[in-house]
Amino acid sequence: MSSSYFTPTRVFSSAIALRVIFLLYGLLQDAYSPFKYTDIDYMVFTDAARYVSQGLSPYERETYRYTPLLAWILLPTSWPGTFWFSFGKLLFAISDVVAGWFILVILRAPEGGAMTTERALKYVCIWLLNPMVATISTRGSSEGLLAVLIVALLWAVIRRRIVLAGMLLGLSVHLKIYPFIYGASIVWYLESSPDSTPVQKRSPATPEPTNQLLSITTILKFFNRSRIILIISSLLTFISLNLLMYSIYSTPFLEHTFLYHLTRIDHRHNFSPYNTLLHLSSAAPDKVSSLKLESLAFIPQILISAILIPIALSKKDLAGTMLAQTFAFVAFNKVCTSQYFLWYLIFLPFYLPHSSFLSSPRLGILALTLWVGAQALWLHQAYRLEFLGISTFVPGLFVSGLLFFVVNVWILGIVIQDIGERGSHAAKNKEDRVGSTKKRD
Repeated sequence: MSSSYFTPTRVFSSAIALRVIFLLYGLLQDAYSPFKYTDIDYMVFTDAARYVSQGLSPYERETYRYTPLLAWILLPTSWPGTFWFSFGKLLFAISDVVAGWFILVILRAPEGGAMTTERALKYVCIWLLNPMVATISTRGSSEGLLAVLIVALLWAVIRRRIVLAGMLLGLSVHLKIYPFIYGASIVWYLESSPDSTPVQKRSPATPEPTNQLLSITTILKFFNRSRIILIISSLLTFISLNLLMYSIYSTPFLEHTFLYHLTRIDHRHNFSPYNTLLHLSSAAPDKVSSLKLESLAFIPQILISAILIPIALSKKDLAGTMLAQTFAFVAFNKVCTSQYFLWYLIFLPFYLPHSSFLSSPRLGILALTLWVGAQALWLHQAYRLEFLGISTFVPGLFVSGLLFFVVNVWILGIVIQDIGERGSHAAKNKEDRVGSTKKRD
């Protein structure tokens, strides 16, 4: 592919064409094949939207575990005609493309690397021309809608549009719980500029500040204007949406949108190492230990993705930190499906330009091969189970799930190391620039 290809018109036209082709192919497969192209989740979405159009609750549709806001957005799918039924797929596909535009804007911005348009587009193609991304959105998964909100959130933060960032964060968490992990990294990132507060020299006669005074000063310094605005705007948005939905749909809203996910035991199409345990819990709940591991699985997941990674990395590289957080969240999640991979794929264009996977092609090829190979091994075991009726839970699915988990943890370690080293290099360069400036003065 020649470098002349990488112009906004050609790249975005190709991205749109790819999604149109997949949408049209999906209509043909749904019409003539017993294996449907449309994702079962899309059928759940559209059924819920139809209930809403009839003045009923979207939770009349069993397995609808989302905010009513999604059913509201997809109300046109309840209108007659194939076009309107596909409205949600079109919306999700358009969201994919808009997310790609935000990626381009960020990569060209000084805060995002100040890349040339041509170079930035090469990394944007990782998202826009990725068949996996296009397939998932055109099958009717709503991940594209969330992806555009998340990348818009990143743009708003680096451009210091704090109120907008808070609103996007609150809306994202309302739509799907997991984006709350970004709150910690964004708050940690929004520290006061070192140059914003002049350093005053203490005279010899000035007494040393006490430990208590230092603690109060540290707390007040932490809660700077940007952090306070972000926290207030995000909480107001999140709470307002929840109160609105609760006032209309009452307890079912809380139960299906939030509480259900704490004890979720989905075991089908689940790459997680918890898969076998979840199957046992669902098949024979009375024979499983009273200690509900599926309810405790989130503890290491949240500790790593929402606390440790943000503290260690967010001031060094926000986009890279959000990638590491999401990768850890998905890898340690008790339910892990292919759709969840989009949650971190959206951040790859920001991370890869400075990654070990590109600077060392052998490492990159090895990581990709192991990641895809571990999935293929799991899918082979799942095929034998679901289509051939052969019990492959142990050791087949269990071992392949553990192998995929180990591969993910290994990749996560490289990502964290890359971000840490990049932050250290950036800090050293900054110190060198400050030192040279002082010498000139």
